[in-house]
Amino acid sequence: MNELAERIARVRGLEAHLRANIRGQDHVLPRIAAAFARGALGVASPDRPRASLLFVGPTGTGKTETFTCATDYVFGPGHLVSFDMSEYQDRAAVNKLLGESRDDPGLLGRALASTTSGGILFDELEKAHPLVLDLFLQILWHGRVTVATGQVLRFGDYFVGFTSNIGAADAMRMERSRLPSIEQAVLRRVEQELRPELVGRIGEKLVFARLTPDVQREICELEVARETARLRAGGFELAVTPEAMEFLLREGFHPQLGARPLRQTVERQLQDAVVRGLFSSGVGAGRVVIDAKLNALRLDS
Repeated sequence: MNELAERIARVRGLEAHLRANIRGQDHVLPRIAAAFARGALGVASPDRPRASLLFVGPTGTGKTETFTCATDYVFGPGHLVSFDMSEYQDRAAVNKLLGESRDDPGLLGRALASTTSGGILFDELEKAHPLVLDLFLQILWHGRVTVATGQVLRFGDYFVGFTSNIGAADAMRMERSRLPSIEQAVLRRVEQELRPELVGRIGEKLVFARLTPDVQREICELEVARETARLRAGGFELAVTPEAMEFLLREGFHPQLGARPLRQTVERQLQDAVVRGLFSSGVGAGRVVIDAKLNALRLDS
C-alpha cells in the first residue's frame, strides 16, 4: 500500500474514532472529520492552515478534547501545541508569542520548532488581546507570521483550532429549544463579540451542545472504562459494580460544568479505592471489586 492509500485508509476511520471517544456531539463530528480529511489528504490550500475550526458552546462539553482526539488520531501523540488565551490578555502578549529580541523566536516559534506538523489549539479565544487577534488574522489568511528572529513561521502543515465559551449562557438558557435554534443563537453571539473579519476567516464554526443526564451517564461509563484500562496496565483488575457506577455519576454530575468534574471524580475515586485496598491488604496488584460507595473492596492477588 502506497503512502497516499495509507493516509486515505487512516483518515477514513476518523469519524468513527471520534464517535467512539466523544459523547453528545454527534451533530458536529462529521464536519470535523471532513475538515481534517481535506487537510490531511492535501485537498485544502497549501498556503493556509490545513483547516481552521472554532468550537463554541458550554464548558465541559468536549471542545478541547475533540480537537485533541482528532489531532492525535491523524498525526499520533505529541503533535498538538496548546495556548491558553487567558494568559495573553495584555499588549505584551504578542511579544510573548513572537519573541522580544533578535535571538528570541517567542513561544509560538519554539512550539512550531518542536513539531513540524500537527494541531495548534488556542483555548478561550475571546480572552485574547486585540493585537493577538490581529495575529490570528494573519495566520488564517496568509498562513504565515514572522517572529522576532526574522524567521517566517508557515502554517500549511498545521490544523488550527480555537475554543470559546461565547454563547454558553445562551445555550444553557435554551435547554428546551431545538438544537438548530441553539446553534443560531450561539453563532449570532459569536458574530457580535468577535470581529467579523476573524469569524469570516475561520473555516468551520461548530456549536457544541450542553450535556444531558443521559449523555453524562455515557461519559461516566467511558471514563470508567478508560481508567480501569489504565489501572489494568499496572496490574489492577477492577470490577466496578453497577451501584458503584451510580455513585460515581451522582458525585461527578454537574449540569453547568459538563464532563470535566465527572472525569476528575472517576479518576480520583477509582484511584483512591485502589490505594485503600493496598493499605488494607498490602498486596501490590490483583483483582479489585468496588462496591456502591467505593469504600469496601476486596483485593486478591
